[in-house]
Amino acid sequence: MKQYAAELFGTFWLVLGGCGSAVLAAAFPEVGIGLLGVSLAFGLTVLTMAYAIGHISGCHLNPAVSIGLWVGGRFPANQLVPYILAQVVGGLAAGGVLYVIASGAAGFDLAGGFASNGYGEHSPGNYSMTAALVTEVVMTMFFLLIILGATDKRAPGGFAPLAIGLGLTLIHLISIPVTNTSVNPARSTGVAVYVGDWATGQLWLFWVAPILGAAMGAAAYRFLGGSDD
Repeated sequence: MKQYAAELFGTFWLVLGGCGSAVLAAAFPEVGIGLLGVSLAFGLTVLTMAYAIGHISGCHLNPAVSIGLWVGGRFPANQLVPYILAQVVGGLAAGGVLYVIASGAAGFDLAGGFASNGYGEHSPGNYSMTAALVTEVVMTMFFLLIILGATDKRAPGGFAPLAIGLGLTLIHLISIPVTNTSVNPARSTGVAVYVGDWATGQLWLFWVAPILGAAMGAAAYRFLGGSDD
């Protein structure tokens, strides 16, 4: 149960920190943190939680990561469902807290997107569904390559959180204009349900693409990182 609770709290922090920075601070008058700040915020949530709970649950914070680790032979199948449930609940709880905070400002409107992921007219750069699908698959694939490589027993010890956190930052720098960056179904679900309408209608892509990408990344690392003996 401690593992599942750690995943719940960790995913809560990721959604509150990452989506919170986008909703509350990205365009704050005169001192908004912008795309770079939001990208760093997402990376920092993973980096800090990796050090805080990595030794308890592995700090997945992401259904796609849990599935990818299973495909990569690093995680047991019987823990997949509890991990994913804990992650989604943590994301939803964070979305609720963020809604309470954000709605305390005059003029707040969920029509602004509430940091939800989207494509077409709901993409920050009006990118197509195909562009969004390819982006999410490729970004999540490389995220899993980073995770599996950085946590390999042959990798330098103690640096995995830095590599993973900076990797997620880079992913956001690349893909925020396309989809607002998901690579994480729990992150997408945690805010989309409060927007409803188009956000939940497009949510399928932000489950399917990250999971597919994670499985591809895990398969690629099994080939790259496997023994040559």
